[in-house]
Amino acid sequence: MHEFQKTYAYRPEINYRGSIKLLARVINEQKERYTVQTIYGARPAVVKGKLRHDASSREDFPSVGDWIVLKQNNPHDVLIIDELLPRFSSIVRKADELETNAQILASNVTKVFIVLSLEEKINVRKLERFLVTVWESGASPIIILSKADLVEDLEATKQKIDQVALGIPVLAWDAVNKIGKEEIRNTIHVDDTIVLIGNSGVGKSTLINHLLGKEMLKTQAVRDSDKRGRHTTTHRELFRLPEGGVIIDTPGMRSFLLWAGEESGLSHTFSDIQMLIEKCRFNDCLHDTEPDCAVKEALAAGELEKERWDSYVKLQKELAYLERRQNARLAAEEKKKWKKATMQHRMR
Repeated sequence: MHEFQKTYAYRPEINYRGSIKLLARVINEQKERYTVQTIYGARPAVVKGKLRHDASSREDFPSVGDWIVLKQNNPHDVLIIDELLPRFSSIVRKADELETNAQILASNVTKVFIVLSLEEKINVRKLERFLVTVWESGASPIIILSKADLVEDLEATKQKIDQVALGIPVLAWDAVNKIGKEEIRNTIHVDDTIVLIGNSGVGKSTLINHLLGKEMLKTQAVRDSDKRGRHTTTHRELFRLPEGGVIIDTPGMRSFLLWAGEESGLSHTFSDIQMLIEKCRFNDCLHDTEPDCAVKEALAAGELEKERWDSYVKLQKELAYLERRQNARLAAEEKKKWKKATMQHRMR
């Protein structure tokens, strides 16, 4: 393996067999203008030609973390991205409330640091949303509790998170007293691509600066009036860690919409509920009026929190709705594609 590939956490799953001179990794993306890392250094790049023509959705364009093939590698020109190599994982969310489009936050990720600030009350329901997406992506989640100096009973907070995390590592980090950095650093291997996700102002950029050992990213305090974070990071960017591995910073997310097709992520996140469902007498149990329903029995006994069950049902309905919307969109796109092909054929 070339030193460039080792430095930027290339993994065998990418399976590139072409010239090393044409291989690159996307390290920055801003409005379809990219910065890519090559064996000759970081260079500006754009998508043109067949790759752009064949793209039918945002997912078909490169995102930060992607490995790509260049059309050429002329040191004096803006590079052209010729091919997007297959992803082995991607962190995807719904772009916004109105559109049925996906937004890829990062690609070819091995671990996701979900950063939660202890300066404010932990939103367990939002954490569940994060976990559904991460488990579906193929990456492994790690929960980072930032600003640990601001909570009186850290262990009690960890135990509360553990009830949702279900075995996921939960690490505390205190930037003021520099506690927890080594424990976090020890979770990162030389071939890891890490991405940080979380609300604005939870300390993602500060954590990256500490792991990099220098001030690469601007940071701001949250507003005192409402404890809402300010958007310090405005785009996604990949950095090389000094001890190996790479890390991706992302803008803060005040809302996090699921993307269709995340049913396995839902089952993994709510594995406790999934086990109960499997114990129900009937395979098609609706957990309403049916006899011998393990879910109803657990709710009645206090073994399953009603809020957690309600969250599971809500996310399940959200995914089902997205699935219907996405299928309709794909059908419309397919119809549009064939109509265009027919028109081109008639013009010959």
